[in-house]
Amino acid sequence: MQELNRYEFAVVRFVPRVEREEFVNVGLAMMCKRKRWLKVEIKLPEELLHVFAPGFDLTLLKKQLQALTDIAAGSGSAGPVALYPVEERFRWISAVKSSVIQTSRPHPGLCADLEETFDRLFSELVS
Repeated sequence: MQELNRYEFAVVRFVPRVEREEFVNVGLAMMCKRKRWLKVEIKLPEELLHVFAPGFDLTLLKKQLQALTDIAAGSGSAGPVALYPVEERFRWISAVKSSVIQTSRPHPGLCADLEETFDRLFSELVS
């Protein structure tokens, strides 16, 4: 019997005007504590973002989103949060924020293959 992994995921969102509560899904964060596995992937639909938030500084947005990817990867250049255990990094990434980068509430699941599940969720929720 194949071993199942418990995981949690949250969708990364771009919210250009927080007071309007409108957003575009731009990424996915997924974590498996038992496997000490954490992954964040970002995909910016730039044409849509130019229409959705004209004049918004996409260079700055890309830099901020790259920080999430670096934290997930445990990159030393991402600051002290990147050195936390994977579950604490995931909690930091998925914490409720009132900013232009937010995440959905975390959702749990079970799977046999974390990478395959990540790719499927990313395709369904972001791409």
